[in-house]
Amino acid sequence: MTQAIRFHETGGPEVLRFEEHEPGEPGSQELRVRVEAIGLNRAEAMFRSGNYLEDPQLPAGLGYEGSAVVEAVGDGVTGFAEDDAVSVIPAFSMNRYSLYAERAIVPVHAVAPRPEGLDAVQAAAIWMPFLTAYGALIDIARLSRGEAVIIPAASSSVGLAAIQIANSVGAVSIAATRSSAKADDLRKAGAAHVIATQEQDVAAEVMRITDDAGARVVFDPVAGSGAQTLVDAMAPYGTYFVYGALSGEPTPFPMIAGMNKALTMRGYTLLEIIADPERFEAGKRFIYAGIERGDFKPIVARTFGFAEMVDAHRYMESNQQFGKIVVTVP
Repeated sequence: MTQAIRFHETGGPEVLRFEEHEPGEPGSQELRVRVEAIGLNRAEAMFRSGNYLEDPQLPAGLGYEGSAVVEAVGDGVTGFAEDDAVSVIPAFSMNRYSLYAERAIVPVHAVAPRPEGLDAVQAAAIWMPFLTAYGALIDIARLSRGEAVIIPAASSSVGLAAIQIANSVGAVSIAATRSSAKADDLRKAGAAHVIATQEQDVAAEVMRITDDAGARVVFDPVAGSGAQTLVDAMAPYGTYFVYGALSGEPTPFPMIAGMNKALTMRGYTLLEIIADPERFEAGKRFIYAGIERGDFKPIVARTFGFAEMVDAHRYMESNQQFGKIVVTVP
């Protein structure tokens, strides 16, 4: 028997429970893995609190990103063998599979060989941020050299990945953060420009940076009332991606500016890429290539031990982190 983390009621981090767990044998197109590290995602806090895209089926496990070693291979699996070092990608429902455990069953379609040069902690921090940013910026928007992209919540793991991806194609990365406290760190992380949204005129700064052209893309996990300001900073025919709701506020479409500039405002999640096998594979190839070139490297804010998962969730919800939170599993 090994340990897993589940919750029997929705709520704050305190609802997480450590329980004895036997993962059993993998079924068809499944692997059993020994988990080495878990990458935390805001989606898990939302799932735990009952505010995610799907309701948890209680009692529920959670967690869908990490690094692991293959222990057993189910029927029909090719390309993986026992003792292979792998990454687990968020490509399944947490009501069906969960990774907050010492050992777990995972679907083979959500497993990728661990990228060379990354250790277990880094390999648990690479896929969700970079695939999420890739899907919006490259797969859909086709961001290219010289074009500007505004990246709110830029110190998040996805925001930092978006900076690296924009830089890799020669685009102009404009990191947006509430105050100037993280500005130096964002510049060190590769942001071409940093705007403190509570201290500066966002639209004026973007227009100054872009010689009045505006940003063709906004990649926003915050949404809410700040959308109007960001739209004012956009170029004609631009695309505004909403991939989160951190503000907790309604996000009305800024109609007048939107019509005048012929803008597109659309919802987006990683599931859009995961659901299409060809787009999913293209995304993985893009990220492997970026890692190999040295363009992409996950930024880890802090690590916790498996026994500290409740504290790790509290830290995640404090919004203090710069980058990814990773929990290591003994």
